[in-house]
Amino acid sequence: MNTRKLLEDVRSGAVSVDSALLELKKEPFEDLGFAKIDTHRKLRQGVAEVIYGAGKTPEQITGIARRMLNEGQKTILITRLSEEAAGKLDLPFVYHKDAKIGIVGELPPIDGQGKIVVATGGTSDIPVAEEASLTAQALGNEVVRLYDVGVAGIHRLLSHTDDLMSARVVIAIAGMEGALASVIGGLVDCPVIAVPTSVGYGTAFGGVTALLSMLNSCASGVSVVNIDNGFGAGYLASMINHIGG
Repeated sequence: MNTRKLLEDVRSGAVSVDSALLELKKEPFEDLGFAKIDTHRKLRQGVAEVIYGAGKTPEQITGIARRMLNEGQKTILITRLSEEAAGKLDLPFVYHKDAKIGIVGELPPIDGQGKIVVATGGTSDIPVAEEASLTAQALGNEVVRLYDVGVAGIHRLLSHTDDLMSARVVIAIAGMEGALASVIGGLVDCPVIAVPTSVGYGTAFGGVTALLSMLNSCASGVSVVNIDNGFGAGYLASMINHIGG
């Protein structure tokens, strides 16, 4: 239910008070049988529900997205969407293969307070970084991408000092030993969100080594999300970037 539109319709006389009251009494979610859409989430949290694509059929994703569009949602984010499933969706959207993200509708205007910088240790971390970047953009943020600036060639990172120091939030994404987050944390005066990735050789343990390294960072102001969780990092960065807005 689009509450604002409902109230505007009551004011204009298009909807009666009794009819509006009946709508407001309904459950704050819509039961499609295979999914319960949280139609009040934007009212509660400021951000509408996001569709997690993994494990859902193309028909289920299409049904959820169409219902969300009917409820007035302008931008719908579909995460962890496989290329195969994307090819079978029955709705207009843009698919970002690297990030495994589908975006229905247009990106919203930028209304964040500053810039979110997304930095990766290596090129192999870009899929996770793109998930973070596109999530932040879909939530109304300006994003600056700094890819392949890992500590193995620290001069690459230091050449972007101005971008880092002018950021409101930095997302540091790295696999291997995960050192990038600590280095960036020692350079900037803003929150750093560290994202360990599953990139690395045997003792990287699928990202566990980077996760533990980031959790044990000696730099203050570094927080950590789960392994390969670009979406979570982009979402949290957007929340920080909208404080005071």
